[in-house]
Amino acid sequence: MNRLIVIAWFTFVSVTSVFFFLIALLIRLCTGPFDPRLRILQQFTCFWAALYTWIVPAWRIRISGREKIVRGRTYVVVSNHQSLLDILVLFNLFFHFKFVSKIEIFKVPFIGWNMYLNRYIRLKRGDRKSVEQMMADAEKALAGGNSILIFPEGSRSPDGKVKPFKPGAFILAQKMRVPILPVVVSGTNAALPKHSIDFHGSHDIGVRVLDEIPYERFAGLTVAEASEMVRSVIIDTLAETESAPEYRSAA
Repeated sequence: MNRLIVIAWFTFVSVTSVFFFLIALLIRLCTGPFDPRLRILQQFTCFWAALYTWIVPAWRIRISGREKIVRGRTYVVVSNHQSLLDILVLFNLFFHFKFVSKIEIFKVPFIGWNMYLNRYIRLKRGDRKSVEQMMADAEKALAGGNSILIFPEGSRSPDGKVKPFKPGAFILAQKMRVPILPVVVSGTNAALPKHSIDFHGSHDIGVRVLDEIPYERFAGLTVAEASEMVRSVIIDTLAETESAPEYRSAA
C-alpha cells in the first residue's frame, strides 16, 4: 500500500506537470517584458510546487517565522537539506528567490524546463568551471535584486543530521554584502528519506525562518567562520525543533 501511494503521487506529479508547464510558459511570455525578475512566474511556481505537498494530508507542514522575510530585501538563503521534499516544502514560503540546483534536475521534463524559465541556477557537482559559472550567475542574480537559495551541505543528509557546509553561499554573501537568511527544515527526512521512494506515514514537517544575519555580523569573519556560525545556528534550531513534544509524538 505504501508503494502504491507513492506511485499515485508521482503519477499525479507527472501528469499535472505538463499542464502547469504550459501555464508557466504562457506566464513567462506574457509577463517577461515588464517583469524582468520573473516575480509573477516565481509565485506561480511556488503554487505549483506547494500543491504537491498539499495533496498529501499525511504531510502536515508548519511554517513559522515567515514574517521575518522583509519584502524587497535581497538575501542569501541557506537551509539544511534532508530530503527530496525540501525544495517543495520551501516553496510554501511563497518567497522570491533563485534556486541553486544540480544540473540533472534541469533535464527533468516540464519541471526542469520550468526551472530554466525561472532562470534558476545550475550546478554540476565536482566541475570547477560549473562552480565558477554558478557563482557568477548567483552574483548577477543578487545584483539584480533576487535572493538566492542554496543548500550549503551540497547533497541530502542520509540521517537528517546537518553535514559540513560548502563555502559558496558565504563567499557570495560576503562579496555581495547581503544578509544571510537561515531556514531550518525538519521532518522531511522521516517523510521521504534519502534512497527511499516509499510512503512513510504521517509526519509533521516544519519550516522555520530564523532571524536574518546582517552583513556587518560576518563581514570581519573568514568564510569558514561565517559558515560555521550559520551551521551552528541551524543545528541548534533543528535540535530544539526535534526535541519539542509535538515533534516526538508525531515521529
